[in-house]
Amino acid sequence: MPQYVGAIDQGTTSTRFVVLDGQGRLVAMDQQEHRQIYPKPGWVEHDASEIWERTGAVVEGALAAAGITAADLAAVGITNQRETTVLWDRETGAPAANAIVWQDTRTDALCRRLGGDEGPDRFRPVTGLPLATYFAGPKARWMLDHDDGLRRRAEAGEVAFGTIDSWLLWNLTGRHLTDVTNASRTLLMDLETLDWAPEIVDEIGLPASMLPEIAPSVAVYGEGRGVLAGVPIAGDLGDQQASVFGQACHAPGDAKNTYGTGCFMLLNTGERPVPSTHGLLTTVAYQIEGRPAVYALEGSVAIAGAGVQWLRDNLGLIADAAEVEALAASVDDNGGVYFVPAFSGLFAPYWRSDARGVVAGLTRYATAGHLARATLEATAYQTRDVLEAMEADAGVPLGSLKVDGGMVANRLLMQFQADLLGVPVVRPRIAETTALGAAYAAGLAVGFFDSLEQVAALWQEERRWEPAMEASERDRLLAGWAKAVERTLGWVDDTA
Repeated sequence: MPQYVGAIDQGTTSTRFVVLDGQGRLVAMDQQEHRQIYPKPGWVEHDASEIWERTGAVVEGALAAAGITAADLAAVGITNQRETTVLWDRETGAPAANAIVWQDTRTDALCRRLGGDEGPDRFRPVTGLPLATYFAGPKARWMLDHDDGLRRRAEAGEVAFGTIDSWLLWNLTGRHLTDVTNASRTLLMDLETLDWAPEIVDEIGLPASMLPEIAPSVAVYGEGRGVLAGVPIAGDLGDQQASVFGQACHAPGDAKNTYGTGCFMLLNTGERPVPSTHGLLTTVAYQIEGRPAVYALEGSVAIAGAGVQWLRDNLGLIADAAEVEALAASVDDNGGVYFVPAFSGLFAPYWRSDARGVVAGLTRYATAGHLARATLEATAYQTRDVLEAMEADAGVPLGSLKVDGGMVANRLLMQFQADLLGVPVVRPRIAETTALGAAYAAGLAVGFFDSLEQVAALWQEERRWEPAMEASERDRLLAGWAKAVERTLGWVDDTA
């Protein structure tokens, strides 16, 4: 009997494969980055074929590191960067063009046209989402609008649409599927029916034949092919929902924040969608086959770890992302410097695609250390903005925050986050809970894990940061941040 489960974690900057044992312990992992393609300012693309190639490579690498074969896996789950959009040929399987990444802002003018007199909330009552460049449906429409041949083929039923999970499931199983969590990020799904909303699909301008079938998050989708030949592919969640699952946030009121390329806080609201009036998203947290869906409120921040990558790749201030903590710690405070990384506009709770990045408060006193510190602090400030909106919508103050993702290794950031929030910040024993959540979902689907309770029991706390900042100092810093955010707004007059 197989003794392990696996998960493909296809993220914005890299793809990894993890192998877990029955106690939820990480046995092996392999990871490879893929290219970030920037054709124009505000445009971000990926090569979907490269992503699929890297997926196979990391599966082989992790299996080799664990000293096992695919036959030793009870099941493999998938988690993915969510709104990134792929169109491909149903006959050849070849991508029709580069994937448009969730950070991409090229659909700004299209989203404004679609909103019309009703504005960005036109589809929110049905989808839980504002009309924004973030989401997948308008990205697919843009691709069809800019390639007449592609639209003709799509209308003839020859083109498939999907987020990255659909692309992987197609290549792994030959089936055109997505799950409810990823579908809820397209601006095309009805949160109540958990099916495509035909009138919105038509209004956004997509042929219905392009769309994948929507399935529960915890289910068996098919048998793997290629490097995973014969392995059940079972369990599919968007990366932030997978983190909810991996953090055992199974009860209403449970919350987590993931610090990755972007930053994403989700609050479990139970078996009913809660509309937001404070700039948050209403989304599906997960659905186990045969059970009602579980919903969440989400606050999404576009740039978190990507800001550190900018320091490394664009400015050359550090050679490796891990060096940012030491550089930031070389100064006692931010020296009055604030960095608002609105490279692709501001997401929750502002939803301002006209914003662009600003470094404010510079004097001759400022050093590279102050800019590094301001970059880390920006992630914590943005998280604080989201938390305030979440508490206003949910009506319940947060008692503590579970955290995960690559940036939680940064102790300076975690302490500053606790200080800004005024509540404990808790890191689990295994920080990469996105991959864990997908593996747990796959294991539940095939009976490798017996129940949600068994999965929840695998979660263990590793470290906790308690708030230590005086309220007056926190208020002073937050006032400076608010002024810096104000200076980012209205920078872009129009985005074509």
